[in-house]
Amino acid sequence: MTGRFGPVSSDKPELERVSKLSVAPMIDWTDRHCRVFHRQLTRRTRLFTEMVVDKAIIHGPRERLLSFDPVEHPVALQLGGSDPETLAQATAFAKPFGYDEINLNVGCPSDRVQSGLFGAVLMKDPMRVADCLRAMTEASDVPVSVKCRIGVDDQDPEVVLPDFLRHVSDAGITQVTIHARKAWLQGLSPKENREIPPLDYDIVFRMKQEFPHLSIALNGGVKTLDEAKALIDRGLDGVMIGRAAYQDPSILSGADALWGDDLAPDTDEVLASMRPYISKHLAQGGRLNQITRHMLGLFNGQPGARQWRRILSENATRPGAGLDILDEAQAAVTSAAQSIPQDV
Repeated sequence: MTGRFGPVSSDKPELERVSKLSVAPMIDWTDRHCRVFHRQLTRRTRLFTEMVVDKAIIHGPRERLLSFDPVEHPVALQLGGSDPETLAQATAFAKPFGYDEINLNVGCPSDRVQSGLFGAVLMKDPMRVADCLRAMTEASDVPVSVKCRIGVDDQDPEVVLPDFLRHVSDAGITQVTIHARKAWLQGLSPKENREIPPLDYDIVFRMKQEFPHLSIALNGGVKTLDEAKALIDRGLDGVMIGRAAYQDPSILSGADALWGDDLAPDTDEVLASMRPYISKHLAQGGRLNQITRHMLGLFNGQPGARQWRRILSENATRPGAGLDILDEAQAAVTSAAQSIPQDV
């Protein structure tokens, strides 16, 4: 695929240890179609896959789980698991696919993840996490990183988080993303775990001061680029935005300014760049809504946004839905914009 920023090079871009901005891994959201769309909005932001369980890679449909379009670079694969051997196997299987980073999930609080003894529950076993990260590093030819919480349940983050980071650092890891909330493993749903435990940005800044050799990014509660820039200006290496960037992709359209790039995409240009990708997907038997569901927020806050969402939501799921539905939705936005009285 040729991206909005020109033909995709076979050479990977030179990457920072931690990107100034990244889009969080989100199950059922950040699939390959979502990432291709996001890449049309930003050249530099690092994109993450949904979490993929290590055993699924070893025993499951590897090509379907791991393949991605080259336009997605820089892109990181997030793995879930707790056994060094199986995580190393999954990392080795992922190597030919050409990811730019492999990330270990130590933050997801869902019951399903807990039952597999991985995700946030691993905050209770930093030695195991270190063993997993060492094994993954040995099996990888790209950087290995970790995404964690500040603690779980009744743990004291002031004790637990520094100890966790010491184990991570001793394992040779230099890239850490910290979700600045505790995770409550019992009594709160995954959704509530993203909203109810209070955010503690200050402890993340203290960890950066205590571990200056680590590249530390913050995740949790960041909703705008201005907020992200303020956190970076205070001394963090990066910021990860999740639901806000998904629900309002315009956040990403200005993201490259964090690197000093002034180029901001025009939505018509973004849509034009998506058409070949959508056409190819449809020709291979895919459905339109598998892609357009990620694009519903493209015009948030603009005239015609409601019509855009309605047309795509009601029609893209129909059998045989094609690019004419996208054209209809885009025309509705154009018409709404043109109907606004102009100052003279």
